[in-house]
Amino acid sequence: MDILKAEHLAWDLPDGVGIIKDISFSIESGKLVVVTGPNGGGKTTLAKLIAGIETPSAGHLFFEGEDITKKNITERAKLGVAYAFQQPVRFKGLTVRDMLELASGHALDDAHLCDLLGKVGLCANEYVDRELNASLSGGEIKRIEIASVLARGAKLSIFDEPEAGIDLWSFARLVETFEEVRRNQSGTLLIISHQERILNIADEIIVIADGLVRAAGPREEILPTLLADEKSPRCPLGKESALV
Repeated sequence: MDILKAEHLAWDLPDGVGIIKDISFSIESGKLVVVTGPNGGGKTTLAKLIAGIETPSAGHLFFEGEDITKKNITERAKLGVAYAFQQPVRFKGLTVRDMLELASGHALDDAHLCDLLGKVGLCANEYVDRELNASLSGGEIKRIEIASVLARGAKLSIFDEPEAGIDLWSFARLVETFEEVRRNQSGTLLIISHQERILNIADEIIVIADGLVRAAGPREEILPTLLADEKSPRCPLGKESALV
């Protein structure tokens, strides 16, 4: 069964420039799908359209068969869509514990908090009572937001370049976590990434460039072509895949 289906999606800037031009695809429930492609091709905009942060200029989105094109981010969240920003928002006065409990919808014991933060490479004892403010580094706040999305246990979790700003060890742990979620079939994952290690664990890969789907299909079919063209200036791998 398709959990998500896009039909002829388009999105324009106020000046009429098309960022998403005509995108159609479908995602089966329980799959790990990676969206990749050159920078500026429309990947983050597509993620925001799916999450309900932006509204399409044309086309339709279906979630579990229901047309959600006109639904806002809150309505989609209630249906089971979760989104992790590429640049997370900070919340003064809100602690890490507060954030994770709000995401999960109930109080969490120390063991559960430790498990969630451990999945993103953080020690619960050092972080649960810290505020989500400027005292946290960009990498720390990014990992906490990813943990909050995992706490949701959503039907569809969208991660926009989850590797950005985190160290190599935490990145490796994050890849393991994504594999674990897929293995347990606990929701569908849609990940935007240039990283070959994340592409390697995908069930399906969608390549977006210049606002269009350039290729889509099983990892076994799409990834070898990407690797073969790695030196191409438009390839989603290569220099852009380096951790920052």
